[in-house]
Amino acid sequence: MLKQFLNQKPGQTIAFLPHADPDVLAETMVAFANADGGVILLGVDLRGNPNGTLTPDDAEAAMRQALPQCRPPVVVDWQQEEVSGGWVVILRVARSPELHALIDGRVLVRHRTLNEPLGGEAIRHLAATKSTGDFETSAVAGTGLLEFDRHVLDEYLQHRANRGRKPPAGGVEDHLVEIGAMTPEGEATVAGLLLFGKHPQTYLPQSGVVFVKFHGKEPRGRDGLAGYGRRVEIEGPLVRVMERAWQLVWDEMRVEAVVTGLKRQELPEYPQFAVREALVNALCHRDYRLKGRRVEIRMYEDRLEVISPGGLPGYMTLDNLVEDHFSRNPRLVAGIFEWGYIEELGLGIDRMIEEMLQFGHSPPEFKATPYSFTVKLYNVLDRTPEIQWDTNMNERQLRAMNFLKENGRITNRDYQTLCPDVSPETLRLDLVDLVDKGLLLKIGDKRGTYYILK
Repeated sequence: MLKQFLNQKPGQTIAFLPHADPDVLAETMVAFANADGGVILLGVDLRGNPNGTLTPDDAEAAMRQALPQCRPPVVVDWQQEEVSGGWVVILRVARSPELHALIDGRVLVRHRTLNEPLGGEAIRHLAATKSTGDFETSAVAGTGLLEFDRHVLDEYLQHRANRGRKPPAGGVEDHLVEIGAMTPEGEATVAGLLLFGKHPQTYLPQSGVVFVKFHGKEPRGRDGLAGYGRRVEIEGPLVRVMERAWQLVWDEMRVEAVVTGLKRQELPEYPQFAVREALVNALCHRDYRLKGRRVEIRMYEDRLEVISPGGLPGYMTLDNLVEDHFSRNPRLVAGIFEWGYIEELGLGIDRMIEEMLQFGHSPPEFKATPYSFTVKLYNVLDRTPEIQWDTNMNERQLRAMNFLKENGRITNRDYQTLCPDVSPETLRLDLVDLVDKGLLLKIGDKRGTYYILK
């Protein structure tokens, strides 16, 4: 089990803490409980190497001091494993239905590798979301293991094994209970049916997808009359719905042949990753409590729209959508992650934007209402006229903006190359200022940070 975690990197659901610092431990527990949950490894450096200096007594003492700092207390399961010269303690923090704060009043959430405080409005949004409870773990009356498709379940276990996971201890049923797919009493949960059910729509008719293709740029048929060119309803467990939806979009997508020199290259109408990410997000993060509404895929002449029932979850807004991450259905997300449809938590929106720009399209458009979230991908190549930069910029910033126009992105290292005689801190503040002015969008974190035109 320990080796499995050490092979990962610190991120949205895993933290490496070299020392048993009670304050840092309390902050991390609260941040995980308020977000998607996660695993804390005590006695491990940031590169995933056990430092051999931790003892079980150290960990227990830190826990005794950390737990009273969490209001209300955070529930933590922990185990210890001996390594060369010392111990590593594994702490599992579940996502909590309650809102947790530290004793000093701070409300933290996990953002990639950081524990970040929330402001007042974000705290109210998060509290409102948590008060509804975790619908995905609700038992579905009259169901049990017989409702699961064994072929789908075996496929999941195989993908899980391919990711280096050990076989489930105690058998498949115990594993289903552990991941929230089944209750201890043997009933299937909403998440379990969506992931492994033979036909989830029998119990959750809202869990399918509707694909509609229109001939023009408006939701009408030919000659402006009501209607559409094609309409398909997709049902089945979540991964089958994703696969069929993607194949349907791909079949309907135009492909352009481009000849460069002696090479012929086929370019699809939309970047594959951007389409797949929009579909996966819609199905994983939709609000399954909303009955009578399914995920909709609308294909127009100039754009692709993916509409997901339910507004943005937790403290998410359009302003923090790129930088922050919060899952309405973390068990669904974890299951789809094991299948390999999600590469790394919290980075999908970044790559979606990046791929659209690399293809020469405008960035995706996002629209949020209290009851729906829409992603729009436009297929028209961006023919932006000459940009007139804000005159309220210094000469260095103008140089950075022109670099962005030519190259699509800029990193701190790129900027330092452009301005070698300026301190890195001054250049960093230049970029922060351009983000604050709404001209740039910051993508990524720490060494992976880069900026694109907003």
